[in-house]
Formats: sequence, structure tokens, C-alpha cells
Amino acid sequence: MQIQDIFRKYEPELKKVELSITRNFISDIELIPEISGYLVRSGGKRIRPLLLLICSDLCSYRGQRKYELAAVLEYIHTASLLHDDVVDSARTRRGLTSANRVWGNSASVLVGDFLYSKAFKMISQDGNLPVVQLISAVTNVMAEGEVFQLVKSGDIGMTEEDYYALIRKKTAILISAACSLGAVLANAGQAKMHALSEFGLKVGTAFQMTDDTLDYAGSEKEFGKAIGTDLREGKITLPLIRALETCTKPERERIGQILRKRSSGKADMAEVAEIIRRRNGIGYALDRARAMILEAKNLLNVFEDSEPKEALLTFSDFILTRQK
Repeated sequence: MQIQDIFRKYEPELKKVELSITRNFISDIELIPEISGYLVRSGGKRIRPLLLLICSDLCSYRGQRKYELAAVLEYIHTASLLHDDVVDSARTRRGLTSANRVWGNSASVLVGDFLYSKAFKMISQDGNLPVVQLISAVTNVMAEGEVFQLVKSGDIGMTEEDYYALIRKKTAILISAACSLGAVLANAGQAKMHALSEFGLKVGTAFQMTDDTLDYAGSEKEFGKAIGTDLREGKITLPLIRALETCTKPERERIGQILRKRSSGKADMAEVAEIIRRRNGIGYALDRARAMILEAKNLLNVFEDSEPKEALLTFSDFILTRQK
């Protein structure tokens, strides 16, 4: 099975998710669907909805609630991107000019707020207390992650443990929710809920780790944002952490100077990327991601072999080979 086979299999269900996404961000205030639609339709991979659908299938859930809840996850994800880009003063998102550059910071923040509130309105209409509790806890953790990232911005003393804590809060926790919701909807029992929650947490962590390597080694055209963006925004990711731990004192001081500038040009980016290459920062991060994926796959042993289980295993392997 290849990743294309998974998207092909779930394409009819993903179309139902798209219908829910489009239907629910309609508003009398034209700016809301304009900005929401700009980002939602700009090439997102729908990873979270896809994982919710696969995990629902794995746990034998056949109801319709998964489509609305998949839309909820995409709203929360989109809202977090809108807020992220304002905080980071981002210039691009998914290969397009970022919403804050097109409509301004105020509009981006307020539309992000609308999407968060719409998501909670939808889960309240779903009426399932465990779902409400799960999503509420997840968004609270994500907000913590945003603040933690702000505190650690430009901090060359950031540790590997800090990094893992940050990406679990900012990225992995929502992917974990996508996976565990499939078990919650099916009332699959605590063992399977826990397995899928932990699977999503590890897969989500590895997903962000590979994403962070692409910031230094990817293709700008495929990646959808300018290479070196994380460095310009003061984000300390694992390839850089590894380089900082193993580089010479002059190299460390030079990286610190570039981070403090926050307006570094291509020459500065290339200089840091070369230090990371010499110190094997990218290889180190990818090795950690591979180990994380292996742990994630082992968590699925609680499930019998099936097509949905194979889809999750295939998705796990895809994370290590993706280029965007």
C-alpha cells in the first residue's frame, strides 16, 4: 500500500468532510469565509481528517458524526495557523502570501477566533461529553504550546527535551486527538483509545520533526514556505539544537548573532545550514523521527491486521519520506 492508495480509498469520505468544512464557515460577514476559505482551500493535506477517518474505520465506527468532527479538527488547525502567522510575522503559507499579509493582523486573529468558536459550537451540537472534554483539553494544551514557543524564541539554550515538549503541545496533540476520536466514536474501550492516542502523539511528533528538517534541506517550491523561515522567526528546532550542542564556540556565537538579527538574508541562512550539515543536525533529527515512528507502529499491535491498520502503518512510513 502507498500513501496515494490511502487518499484514493478515503477520497469519497474526505469529500464529505470538505462539504462540512465549507458549509460551516459560511457567515453574513463576508470577510470570514473569504479568509477562512483562502487558507482552508490553499492546499492543506487534510492529515488530521484523514487520520480520524482511518481510525474510525479501524475501530468499526460507521456513523456520520466523523465528518463534522473531522471538520472541527481542520477548523482548529486552520485557526492555529492564522494565529501562528500573526505571532511569527509570516510572509507565506502553503506557497501563498500569508493571510496576515493580505488582510492584516487584526482580521487574521479575529477570523481565527471565529474558527475556534465555530469548532466548539459544532462539538457542543455533537453532544458527546467525552468528545467535548477531549477537544477542550487539546486546545488548551495547544495554547500553552504557543506561549512556550514565544518564551523559547531565539533561545540557543533550548534543550532537546524542551523541543519535544513544544512540538507535542503545538502539533502532535491535535494529531493525537484525530486518532483517538476514532476510538471514542466507536466506544472501542480504554486500551484501544490509549493506543491510538499515543500512536497519534508519536506520529505527530515525528511529523513535526521531519517538517523541521525540510526548513533546512527541502525544496522551497515543494515545501510551500521560504527555506530558513524557522530560523528567521527565532524557532529553535532539532537540527539546530543538535548543531548547537556539537559545534565550536565561534560557530555557536555566529548562530546566536544570526538569530538575534531576525532579518537574516540568504547568505546567513546558508551559513547556518552549512553548520547544521557539518554537525549532522538533519541526520540526527531524522534518526530520532525514525525511532519515534517505530514506537508508534508498535502501539498498533493491540489491533488485529486489517486494511485500516495497514493504512496507518503506511502513513507512518510516509512521514519519513515526504518532501512537503
